[in-house]
Amino acid sequence: MQNTTLCYIEKDGAYLMLHRTKKEHDINKDKWIGIGGHCEENESPEDCILREAKEETGLTLTEFRYAGIITFVTDDGEGEYMHLFHATSFTGTLAACNEGDLQWVPVSNIMSLPHWQGDEIFLSLMQRRAPFFSLKLVYEHGKLRQAVLNARELPLT
Repeated sequence: MQNTTLCYIEKDGAYLMLHRTKKEHDINKDKWIGIGGHCEENESPEDCILREAKEETGLTLTEFRYAGIITFVTDDGEGEYMHLFHATSFTGTLAACNEGDLQWVPVSNIMSLPHWQGDEIFLSLMQRRAPFFSLKLVYEHGKLRQAVLNARELPLT
């Protein structure tokens, strides 16, 4: 299982979203997601998200919380532990990203953009500041087949 991070940076009721359009062979191609990436050797999830935020956006996170861990299981690749963060303060100037286009999107508009179905679950938990959570998302052929929150299966709609 690989370890990754994902962060939603919030400012004035909007999240900084990355429209993934520039990377070859990208599982997230054309989707809108937060920023983040793979943990490097000896990095904690916090080390990783600070580094990835700086690399992908030019911003230095100054206030953030570790919201939860998402376990991804898919039928087409290696599993993943994704460490989810929510940032509310930063310094620096927004820079271009080599993985796609960065854009501030009002929180109310996020779900109208192309995204993974499971994102709706963890974004809702993060937005309402739920206590730290563990979420397992199982995908088959790109479709969400199972969601388990803190060891309890959720109904899928």
